Amino acid sequence: MLEVSDLSVAYGAVRALQGVSIRVEPGSITSIVGANGAGKTTLLKTIMGHLAPLEGKVRLRGEVITGAPAHVVCRKGVALVPEGRRLFAQHTAHENLMLGAFAVRDRARVRESLQWVLKLFPILAERRDQVSGTMSGGEQQMVSIARGLMSSPDLLMLDEPSLGVMPSIVARIFDALGEIRTRGTSILLVEQNVERSLRVADHAYVLQTGRIALQGKGLDLLEEDLVRKAYLGL
Repeated sequence: MLEVSDLSVAYGAVRALQGVSIRVEPGSITSIVGANGAGKTTLLKTIMGHLAPLEGKVRLRGEVITGAPAHVVCRKGVALVPEGRRLFAQHTAHENLMLGAFAVRDRARVRESLQWVLKLFPILAERRDQVSGTMSGGEQQMVSIARGLMSSPDLLMLDEPSLGVMPSIVARIFDALGEIRTRGTSILLVEQNVERSLRVADHAYVLQTGRIALQGKGLDLLEEDLVRKAYLGL
């Protein structure tokens, strides 16, 4: 599905990513874990086309999309749920969802996607006409994820979906990731909750100061000393 090869990205003279390579297999959940400032968000932004790399390639289904603008990457089947939700706070939940389908010309497909996301997060049907800025953090996060799904992406990338969300809703969000995968959507997950992120992942990478330090099956990485000491406090 997605292959990132030897990716290097800089902010001015500061290298944020150095020779990063990852793969996301079709229909899988791949997690990226690491400390704040490790380069996780930079990686997602570069894949999405918000940042241009100094070196390296990004391939989607074998096609090179390195440096393509975000709207082109979106039309090719990639959606990013950004850190901090980035909703249009003065618009309703429904209006935010429909904005996620701006690139979809097939209205029947849009209706189908809307029915699916409202089934995935039933509270959004109840909050349909509520201004999103007045919703709780967890409800806003569900709107943000649902908005990403409205474009029917083949690859859904999520940046810190549990940040600022109460535990009961975090559990619902992670349950939803499994349901999303069963529909054939690949997921690339950046998440502060390392244990939960690795438990849900088919494959995972540990990113440290812009480099891949470890990779492997999610459950296997939970047993690695680096992960246990640095991220789990064990």
